[in-house]
Amino acid sequence: MAQQKIKNMEEFAAVSGISRPTLSKYFNDPDSVRRSTRSKIEEALTRFDYRPNVFAVNQNRQTTKNIGIVVPNLADPFFSEIGREVELACIAAGYSPILLSSHGSPEQERANLDSLRALKPAGVLLAPFGRASDRREIESFNKDVPVVLFDANVEGACEAFVGTNNDQSIDLMVEYLCRSGQPPCFFEMKSPSNPNANKRRRAYLESMGRHGYEARIYQADGEGWGFEEIGRAEGGRLLYENGFKTDTILCSNDRLAIGMLSAAYSLDIRVGHGPVCALRVAGHDDHPFSRFTCPSLTTISQDYAAIANRAASTLFEILDTGVRPKKREETLFHGRLVMRDSA
Repeated sequence: MAQQKIKNMEEFAAVSGISRPTLSKYFNDPDSVRRSTRSKIEEALTRFDYRPNVFAVNQNRQTTKNIGIVVPNLADPFFSEIGREVELACIAAGYSPILLSSHGSPEQERANLDSLRALKPAGVLLAPFGRASDRREIESFNKDVPVVLFDANVEGACEAFVGTNNDQSIDLMVEYLCRSGQPPCFFEMKSPSNPNANKRRRAYLESMGRHGYEARIYQADGEGWGFEEIGRAEGGRLLYENGFKTDTILCSNDRLAIGMLSAAYSLDIRVGHGPVCALRVAGHDDHPFSRFTCPSLTTISQDYAAIANRAASTLFEILDTGVRPKKREETLFHGRLVMRDSA
């Protein structure tokens, strides 16, 4: 026989003979009611088709099991992948993740934090825009809700940050490119949207100096998150004009490098490492598509899983202990060189 469908807690209270306040108390914490009452509620749940509105229950709690996850742009497969890893870490720990995209807009990042306030999350894992983020807004939010930053940093805004050591990873790539061919020039956007771009430029300059080579930086016009198109258009223009003073190009991120590969193909320039090749191209991030480009892209792999799990575990420790770190914690993971056909 089909179970009777119950629409709300009031109806369930009427058919089960249990008061609404007691039911609310049970659904917030089953151990908060007497064992006999708990058994009575659980027996009623087997007889009637009722599931509590988790959102409504959470709204009545001072804290919830919700964890907000905010990333700059879910349309970018890099952030989709790292966001997925963070989401899985939350689920494994028994939390309910709420994944939000800022759609490439710092204004939307602020709006996302405002939206999360209404959901009373236990904590938030935020991949910010870096300097473009509203530091005061993040600091204000962090006073009420614990926030752990990942992927990109906002100096001093929160108690903890987890990301990749760009100094190490760029130096690793520069060292490899210098010993395996001509020293690289650096190709980036003039107005970068990638929050780690400035750190990578600085790391390139420092690394080239340590290796005794002249640094050459080329900046592409264009704004926004259409990195591949900017890399194709501006990279193609420089290749056509013979603007690069070396045959090795290190791109600030893989998406720019993918655009550069497209530009080289359209100009019939062979990319790779060997006597028939005229150009080497490398990137950074190990973008999910980088292994499928033609030729496959030499890059630096970020440890998505390690970053996601450390950021999540740092937040969970704060929530479990109720203690904020006295000293700001920064955890940086080393990048790994991935040698493929493009360099």
